[in-house]
Amino acid sequence: MPDQPNHDVAVIILAAGQGSRMKSDLPKVLHKVGAVPMVGHALAAARSLDPARTIVVAGHGAELVMQAVGKLDPDVQIAHQAEQLGTGHAVAQALPMLSDFNGKVIVLYGDTPFISEDTLAQMIAHTADVVVLGFEAADPGRYGRLVTDENGDLARIVEFKDADEATRAIRLCNSGVMAASAGLLREFIGALGNDNASGEYYLTDIPGLARAAGHRAAVVTCDEAETLGVNSRVELAQAEAIFQARRRAEMLADGITLTAPDTVWFALDTHVGRDAVIGPNVIFGPGVTIESGAEVLGFCHLEGCHISSGATVGPFARLRPGAELGGNVHVGNFVEVKNSVLDEGVKVGHLTYLGDAHIGEHSNIGAGTITCNYDGVMKHRTEIGANAFIGSDTMLVAPVSVGDGAMTGSGSVITMDVPADALGLGRARQANKPGLAKRIMQALREQKKSRGKH
Repeated sequence: MPDQPNHDVAVIILAAGQGSRMKSDLPKVLHKVGAVPMVGHALAAARSLDPARTIVVAGHGAELVMQAVGKLDPDVQIAHQAEQLGTGHAVAQALPMLSDFNGKVIVLYGDTPFISEDTLAQMIAHTADVVVLGFEAADPGRYGRLVTDENGDLARIVEFKDADEATRAIRLCNSGVMAASAGLLREFIGALGNDNASGEYYLTDIPGLARAAGHRAAVVTCDEAETLGVNSRVELAQAEAIFQARRRAEMLADGITLTAPDTVWFALDTHVGRDAVIGPNVIFGPGVTIESGAEVLGFCHLEGCHISSGATVGPFARLRPGAELGGNVHVGNFVEVKNSVLDEGVKVGHLTYLGDAHIGEHSNIGAGTITCNYDGVMKHRTEIGANAFIGSDTMLVAPVSVGDGAMTGSGSVITMDVPADALGLGRARQANKPGLAKRIMQALREQKKSRGKH
């Protein structure tokens, strides 16, 4: 990837549609594939070009789209399309943000998550003045058709609604993705008309207008699967299945062991190193990195975490955002880690919650340990030194620290700092009452009998 942005490329992502077939209050482009809103996939594709500028055109649910895009990429600009009057009208809303830009502009769609980096690179590298992405459809259906001339150049794009039977017989279909110079778009966007079956301003009219003015229009083709647009819950499920199948295949090809591939669910930005082992029924949320040689056992849920080489996690563990596991750390079953750093060789066997904590190297955390990090208003940190031993069922009431080599007694509630090499005890003194258990049980049985229960 170049060190500097590509000043000859800008990207416009159309994300203004409501998506009525989704039957949702959520804007269509915010429905997730691979644990990331679909518009995030378009943004990832745009980043592969390292563009000078990226503009997202928002309309329906614009505030929600703006918030989501801001989290995904704070450098992206937002244009607002108050009325959804077609793709040409949408691009027109973004062009004022490119008034001083004279490079090539590529138009993507926020509900089309699978356009590949190679395909976009081909479109940008093409010498034609306008380049449209097409595909040979197994079932052309209601797609717009790409009509080419005797030289194979693009003559015009015809929407299905406006096509005659001969044109509908063409199998080369329009994906909607288009590349053209900013100057050409500025020249012809204003010339678009809406004299068509939908009464909308079609971006697809640009190649015909450009060609009539002596410019060359061309087609770059890709596999049909790249152009899948998501317009319904059924198509969303299909897109998820396609995404997961691709990611599983990529992981296996990269030298990662998936013991039950069909049960593992990846996010768009999941990074896993060679020779890592992923067990069955593991779910990856956004922001997970697993280094080479680590192992995640079955039924774990991971999000926003980093697992170093040699570490083992699970089964039935949950790593939440901010969990940082050092080399050879062991996190066992029914352990939850959140916003905590576990240094080299830490062992957390089972039934433990570590939140807002730092655990020093080679410390052992006993079963049932909880860092009590929340006072109802604010979060507080727990600091545990190296080679410490935290007894089972210890409650560490933060803010609190346990020094290097220190211990806590099982069942302790630790509310004060424990110095290095000290033993911290925070529990009531045990008292045995002879015969009291027998008398209590006899009384309870008599009470139950008097109530007519046997």
